[in-house]
This record gives sequence, C-alpha cells and structure tokens, in this order.
Amino acid sequence: MNTEAAESQAPLATRTRRHRVPPELSIFLVLIGIALVYEILGWIFVGQSFLMNPQRLTIMILQVSVIGIISVGVTQVIITGGIDLSSGSVVGMTAMIAASFAQASTWPRALYPGLTDMPFFVPIGVGLLIGLLAGYINGQLIAKTKIPPFIATLGMMVSARGISKWYTKGQPVSGLTDQFNFIGTGIWPVIVFLVVALIFHIALRYTRYGKFTYAIGANVQAARVSGINVEAHLIKVYAIAGLLAGLAGVVTAARAQTAQAGMGVMYELDAIAAAVIGGASLTGGVGRITGTVIGTVILGVMTSGFTFLRVDAYYQEIVKGLIIVAAVIVDVYRQKKRTKH
Repeated sequence: MNTEAAESQAPLATRTRRHRVPPELSIFLVLIGIALVYEILGWIFVGQSFLMNPQRLTIMILQVSVIGIISVGVTQVIITGGIDLSSGSVVGMTAMIAASFAQASTWPRALYPGLTDMPFFVPIGVGLLIGLLAGYINGQLIAKTKIPPFIATLGMMVSARGISKWYTKGQPVSGLTDQFNFIGTGIWPVIVFLVVALIFHIALRYTRYGKFTYAIGANVQAARVSGINVEAHLIKVYAIAGLLAGLAGVVTAARAQTAQAGMGVMYELDAIAAAVIGGASLTGGVGRITGTVIGTVILGVMTSGFTFLRVDAYYQEIVKGLIIVAAVIVDVYRQKKRTKH
C-alpha cells in the first residue's frame, strides 16, 4: 500500500518541482513590470519614453553600480543572519583616505605633499585595506564579544563617519590624478560591480565558504556541531563586506574626482533594500547574489523613474521606505509558507 501511495504521489512531486519558479525569475519579472509601468506613465504624463533613452539608462546603471558593490557584501552578512549598518559610512571614510593618497603634485593644497603622484594601485590598496580593517573590527566585535550585529555595526557607522569628518576637518579632498580618476570613468564602475558579483556568486554557490555561510544563517548551533568555526567564519564574512565597502568608496571618489565626508550617506539602507528585494531573508540562510543584482537594478529603475516623472525627492524617500517594508513583509510570508511545508 505504501509503495502504491508513493508511486501515485511521485508524478505530483515531479510536477511540483518542474513548475517551481526560480526566485530570480520572479524578481526579474517584477523588474520588467516596474519598467513597463514607468514607460506607460512616461507617455501619459511626460510625453516621452522611459526605456528608449540610452543616456538615461546608462546614468541609471552607473548610479547603482556603487550600491551594487556594497550590496554583494551586505547580502553575505544577511545570509549569516546578521546585518551591516556601517557600509555607507565606510564608503565615506575610505573615499576620503584613499583620495588623500591619489592627489596630484600640481594641486596646491595636497594633504600629504610628499606623497603626491602615487601610482593608482597605492590609493586603491589603501582604500581596500581601510575597508577590510573596518569590516574585521565589526566581525571581531560580533564574534568575540557576542554583541548583536545591529549594535556593533551601528557603532562602526558612527565612528567611520566621524573619522571621515575628522580626517580633513570637514574639507573635501580634490586634485586627484588622472590614473586614479580613470577607475570611475565610462563603464568601469559597472564592470567592477559585475566582476565582484560574479566572484561572490561562484564563492557562495560552489565553495566551502558559501556552504559555511548558508549553514550559519540556517542554524548556527547545527553549524557549530557540524564542525564549522562559526566565530572565525563570521569575522571573514564581515571583513569581506568591509572590503567591498572600501572598494565602493574608491570607485565613488574616482567617479566624483573628489572626496567629501558626506559621501555614502544612506548607502547601507539601499544595499540592505537591494538584498531583501532580491530575495535575501533577514532571518538568515536564504539569499543569492543574482537576486541581489536584480534588486539593485530595481532600486535604480525606481529612482530613475521617479526623477523621469519629476516626483519630488521627499516622496521618493517615502516610497523607497514603503518598498523596503513591503519586501520584508513578503519575506516573512515566504518564511511562514516554507515552515508549513
């Protein structure tokens, strides 16, 4: 009898697996739907096409590239069941420090007159190192002191923003070399974003690093019992998130060809939103870099669409907040549905 029941249920299970929609596909369909809505509204209210403007689309992709770099690191933190509120401030801090090592000798107010005209890899390396250090400190605080990730990264957020203001007493860092600025020109920020996304997509899906990351987020006690050094791995994940925030800071400074202490404000919330919209669960154990990439593009399309429709910036922030809340509600619903099955 049990064999007959199993045989009768097997085709049903097969059909269920066959018709299961990949999460990235559903998120991509949401992206297409939002873009089409803006296209229709554009013809109604503006008399122009939203999608058939290459310049607008290029600017949109360039704008989201920095958020995308951050969101790749933030996604990995969220998969472990943590959160990183410091990434935006780390962008500002690394942008200021990296730019100070990228100033040209022709600039009369160089911060370090004896260290001008440095090869481009020096300021890049400095920025990456500062970001890595900030992430490492976050990881140490969380893994060793057991304080909640929210508190640890909140402290880093405030401290990093303070350092970026203190570093030059609030003055911008300008006069950067052409070699350094080249990183932020043309399509290079997008290339950096896509390369970073590809690297960590492979790392999460096909390496032990990814397996440990998902295991910790799904059940930290089970991960510890299975032999995973949870504390060491968490330090690694937060250090990588800091490293990517440092990279985003370098790209931001190169794009603007200057660095200011206010760079990166609210970037951490955009990165979290991109990850959650892309399917990452704030409860941990769920999330993919491909979904995060699509979530990042969704944020870019929305921002560009609002500007295209001449919606006031205040309303844009309100809508963005509502979308973040809606994404979390959908995530909670998915978790309940997954638990029932």
